Amino acid sequence: MNLRRIFPAAALLAMTATVTACGVQESGLETGGKTPKQVTMNEQQAIDRAEEIIHQAVDGMSPAPTLERIGPAPVGPCIARDDHGPDDRVQVTVVYKLTGVPGREAQKLVRQARDAWLKRGHKYNTSGEADWPGPFPAIYMRTEPDDFWMDAMTGVVDRAKGEGLASLKVTSPCFLPPGKSSGSTAADPVALEESQADDPARRRALGHSSRVYDVLRAGSAPTRPGEGLSTVRDEAGASVHHAWSTESLPEDVRVRALARAQAYFQREGWIVRHVPTREGTPAVVARHPEEGTIAQVAASTTGAVRVAVTTPANGPASADV
Repeated sequence: MNLRRIFPAAALLAMTATVTACGVQESGLETGGKTPKQVTMNEQQAIDRAEEIIHQAVDGMSPAPTLERIGPAPVGPCIARDDHGPDDRVQVTVVYKLTGVPGREAQKLVRQARDAWLKRGHKYNTSGEADWPGPFPAIYMRTEPDDFWMDAMTGVVDRAKGEGLASLKVTSPCFLPPGKSSGSTAADPVALEESQADDPARRRALGHSSRVYDVLRAGSAPTRPGEGLSTVRDEAGASVHHAWSTESLPEDVRVRALARAQAYFQREGWIVRHVPTREGTPAVVARHPEEGTIAQVAASTTGAVRVAVTTPANGPASADV
């Protein structure tokens, strides 16, 4: 069963807007253990390029949709740090939903986005297409040589009628903005704060992390830059974020660990989907339907499994651990 099919449009769009999962994109990396790319750009250049890629897909669409931006401010801290880059690198993520057209046209918009991107010379990423023959297709692609990643997908609005809601997302590689030093530890413009010990959201995030640790059955690695517990504040509000990694694992052990994580989330009633990765093993992304907590479990280029749990700071007290 393709896990995308169980997602309602609202949940799919909310997860699309989330910062790229730890290890999912591994932005700025060459494959095969080569030297990481040295990406040079400023924030506005990254935003402009992301918007350009979006409009490459949209401008020729018929029927013509209306672009509606979703999610927080587009510039945030770089999460994929397997190349041990400086902690003040950032990433741009631009997400739009395509509105103003009948729901039955959503699948056509996704297919038109793919055709437009292919015409521009953009490439499929590892996973290529998902659900392409069905009513709710998805496409995952990247640009060359600047290595922006983009998704076009259809969230389910009415399965019986085949109606959906199309969305487009473009994520830049990680980059160090001009004027930032490689020794800095802060990542603007998103503010990171130490969470209070008695914070219910903190207990919720740590509780979910603990249960993921149990099902992975692998020891944890020492905390790396960008990992640990923090409160993330942006224009959309505040969330508690907990990130950590396992020790390096053999490939077959990583695959089984990810399968156990997926089975756990499904058993507990989370909404689960796969996200393609450059490592070939899809990352597991799960959303708690009541709390709004999002958990992301992904294989890393280091051989570890990386885990990130993000929960709204104002989530329900009943979910406290």
